[in-house]
Amino acid sequence: MISALGAGQHVFATFAAADPTAAIELSDSEYDAVVFEMEHKPWDINALKDSFQYLLNRRRIFEADSLAPDVTPLVRIPANGAEKAQWHAKQALDLGAFGIVWPHISTVEEARNAVAACRYPRLPDAPRHEPAGLRGDGPHAATRYWGISNTEYYARADVWPLAPDGEILVGLMIEDQLGIENLPDILDQVPGVGLILIGEGDMSQELGLPRQYDHPRVLECKRRILDICAERGVAVAHPHVTADNVKQVLDDGYRFLMSAPVRTYPGLRKARELTGRG
Repeated sequence: MISALGAGQHVFATFAAADPTAAIELSDSEYDAVVFEMEHKPWDINALKDSFQYLLNRRRIFEADSLAPDVTPLVRIPANGAEKAQWHAKQALDLGAFGIVWPHISTVEEARNAVAACRYPRLPDAPRHEPAGLRGDGPHAATRYWGISNTEYYARADVWPLAPDGEILVGLMIEDQLGIENLPDILDQVPGVGLILIGEGDMSQELGLPRQYDHPRVLECKRRILDICAERGVAVAHPHVTADNVKQVLDDGYRFLMSAPVRTYPGLRKARELTGRG
């Protein structure tokens, strides 16, 4: 996922509940990443731990000659940016998450907290020490999940692109007008932001246009975010990619494409049609 972003490529991802069944289905998919959704679903740390394990596909890991899951697990934590919620990020990272998505980031202070919570502390004279890390030291489950030693984990568990070799992605959701207004300062003053996600649902609510994603005012807000990020080389995620809008999404400049898997029942559909109950 980070390699693709660093190379200017597109990343294909989805949201999913922290549930072993969903993880098993995704483990054999062509997605690059999954964001386990725990903002609007329960914060169930045991379900998240199980989901990480069931996401591992041994055959695909063997064929890729890499210990990392073929589908990269990230977690969207429940608390809004203003709530700080460093402990949510700490627990998800300590289980082995490769990134954290922070909802409702609206200020530079909130963004700095988001990045700092995903980093281990560094002394002021250490390279790339800002934002100073706040993450507590308890990586044992994460090192087992990553398949590396503690020493290797400490070297690799830093945020990208602040640390060029870092393997932790920090994604910030911009979901209101204040966040858009402050986005240039956020990206200019807070190194370590690897991805911006547009929260078009909450944004449309604030505008009094709930879920009218194609309304001109909503589109204008999304365009402003895209332009601000493009000027600074930061990828932007589109959360609602479909077969109908994907070409426009690509033309608009999104590079992190999130589409929902669709479950179909062709046998049931055909049977209802043939029995007159279609």
